[in-house]
Amino acid sequence: MKRQVRVLGIDDSPFVFDSEMVLVVGAVVRAPSYLEGIMVTECEVDGTDANEALELMISRSRSREQLKLVIVDGVALGGFNVVDISRLSASLGLPFATITRDPPDMTKIERALRSHFPDWEERMEVILRHPLKAIPASHKPIHAAVSGMEFEEAAKVIRECTIRGSIPEPVRIAHTVASGMVRGESKGRV
Repeated sequence: MKRQVRVLGIDDSPFVFDSEMVLVVGAVVRAPSYLEGIMVTECEVDGTDANEALELMISRSRSREQLKLVIVDGVALGGFNVVDISRLSASLGLPFATITRDPPDMTKIERALRSHFPDWEERMEVILRHPLKAIPASHKPIHAAVSGMEFEEAAKVIRECTIRGSIPEPVRIAHTVASGMVRGESKGRV
């Protein structure tokens, strides 16, 4: 892997479920931690437009051609607005990964989807399409799902961007910026 590759980390801002929209921030980082740019968009809370919002945000970016990997914090934005990394990878020609600290409880997720969404089966299918695998990190493993790149290559990029703890810098920065923009000051864990 070439050193100092560019990685886009994406996270949503804090929100309440009464909100219609959630802010989504992307941080372009030259690995391991040099911030090169910020991009923003928004999507509906519990909606179905996350893929369109991310595709538009990334396709307009002047950094697009230089990105090695796009990392999304979790498989959904704004609650259960599910991100389809296969679809995004194919449409943008870029590898995508979702990451999480802890493996999710799929039974609880399915129960929540069943009780709130008529299209719960479609959302669940996208969530289950790419199984999470553990990537060893200095603190504790990062769990990732990948599309458009071999898992081991994506794991190398993710490890290269993870300086401290178990969250890659592009995602940590996106989280910090999104939180600060909404709350006036960032706080809390990613």
